[in-house]
Amino acid sequence: MDNNNSTTPPSGARLATLITPTILQRYEDIAANIKPERIKVFIQKAQELDLKPFLGYILYYDLIKQLDEDGNLKDDASQHYKDLLNGCEYLDEAGHIVLYQGLQPVLAYFTFARFIETDSVHYTATGPVTKRYDNADALPAKDIVKLVQQQRSTANAYANETERFLIDHQDSFPVWHYNHKNKTSRQAGPRIRAVDKTDFNFPADTLSTNHFFITDFLN
Repeated sequence: MDNNNSTTPPSGARLATLITPTILQRYEDIAANIKPERIKVFIQKAQELDLKPFLGYILYYDLIKQLDEDGNLKDDASQHYKDLLNGCEYLDEAGHIVLYQGLQPVLAYFTFARFIETDSVHYTATGPVTKRYDNADALPAKDIVKLVQQQRSTANAYANETERFLIDHQDSFPVWHYNHKNKTSRQAGPRIRAVDKTDFNFPADTLSTNHFFITDFLN
């Protein structure tokens, strides 16, 4: 089988992250007392559960293979992968200048959404509880949901830019294909992307409005 068509992750693919906690802080402020190791957990989750389904497994793993052990793009990485991750300025078919921001803000805001959603809950021996603070009041659950939705909406806006970039550079990314079902699944609000509808499940457009899957309500 042609290796370019394989979805098997390369060695170390699950360890490499496309952004670091330092890069994350360029987009939103994070309290200094939050350990980088904890932030990396949310980066990895967002990368695996949000970014990978968006890019598609083949393109995702091709991108991961461009990283070194520290998660930085290799010096000999292809320029189109550098542009995909870091952003660039280019002319579209109509001759208009497009300023593409890259994948970093996409992953950053998906990470913030997952961080906000999970950090509001503390897991104890007796079960999950809402965190309490001595000098501040914890946000109500409805406000946390709004914040998660806001971060996901921002991530999706940047993801739309990435989608346009990939369409405009289809020749450089032949393994990527536009997927309308994946686009409609990028909704704002809490979702677990670990389980999604696939071609092995019922297509959403064949279901009546009286039938729902539990994954429609989770993330």
